[in-house]
Amino acid sequence: MKLGIIGLPNVGKSTLFNSLTKAGAESANYPFCTIDPNIGIVAVPDKRLKVLGDMYASERIVPATIEFVDIAGLVKGASKGEGLGNQFLANIREVDAIVHVVRCFEDSNIIHVEGSIDPIRDIETINLELIFSDLEVLERRYSRVKKQANNDKRAATEAELIEKLMKHLEEGKLARYYPLINEEESELFESFHLLTCKKVIYAANVKEEDLADDAAKNIYVQRVREYAEKECENEQSDVSEVFVICAQIEQEIAELDDDERKMFLEELGIEESGLERLVCASYRMLGLLSYLTAGPKETRAWTIEDGTKAPQAAGKIHSDFERGFIRAEIVDYEYLVACGSFNAAKERGLVRSEGKEYVIQDGDVVLFRFNV
Repeated sequence: MKLGIIGLPNVGKSTLFNSLTKAGAESANYPFCTIDPNIGIVAVPDKRLKVLGDMYASERIVPATIEFVDIAGLVKGASKGEGLGNQFLANIREVDAIVHVVRCFEDSNIIHVEGSIDPIRDIETINLELIFSDLEVLERRYSRVKKQANNDKRAATEAELIEKLMKHLEEGKLARYYPLINEEESELFESFHLLTCKKVIYAANVKEEDLADDAAKNIYVQRVREYAEKECENEQSDVSEVFVICAQIEQEIAELDDDERKMFLEELGIEESGLERLVCASYRMLGLLSYLTAGPKETRAWTIEDGTKAPQAAGKIHSDFERGFIRAEIVDYEYLVACGSFNAAKERGLVRSEGKEYVIQDGDVVLFRFNV
């Protein structure tokens, strides 16, 4: 999973990125301190792995990972080359989803590029730049397929779709809310790789004192939540999520060991770090889950799409597992831990033998049987 962190300059993007990845991206009180997109690989927090690792005395524990890309601050006119321009818009096309950091705190020591705090204006500024960039992409593609439309039925269908999409975008609507009418349109739509079809998580960056009550009294956060709810209601969609984070606190948490982190979170009155909540929101939004494998050599989490059947899940480990799939022996994580071992769970009839049509569930501990 690859997530792009975007936002206007000085909203806390690079501070958040540093705290998530400990990659040390430069963070400064001026626009464009991020010149190239910073990339960091982050382990997905999963307490189940240590429990299984201890149970099996595993030589190593391998968590699932997320790749974060810190993309430089966008400003008005980015689609036309303002600020650092289109090079950063191009970086967004490569990610699976967008984490849009929105500033929801006052601080006279940190300059806002627009001179005031207004999260909805900030969101719409960036959305508009993404729309302009998508229109430019579609215009180039339209000029090419229009020439072929008279002699090619698919080109004619594509040209017609582009015309409708461009009108949709020109009305200020995002591509992800365009109502596709059939499978052919869906296939063409996906081939456009539009920025505004990316799913979005709004990260409301607040001060420390707003964390304990999930920013219930922060008027800026309330506006972002209302915006996201209205956005989803109007478009009959559940695409956008909002979660509260304090980038500065996350950076402090990142420097602590597990025990210190737990105590620090308790003092703040919160149960999970921003990273843990971001991972949950990302998995939920993208329809992902993790199944587990465990043994003396390795305990590992594997990320798959919800709805993946057993042979395809086996293929995540190795193509031979999918090609020669026989069956999957599966026990629920909670049952396995309660029994103390795979054999004990098997003796109690808690290990199931599942075939090719079984859909893997989150928390399944799996042993694949295959023959090639």
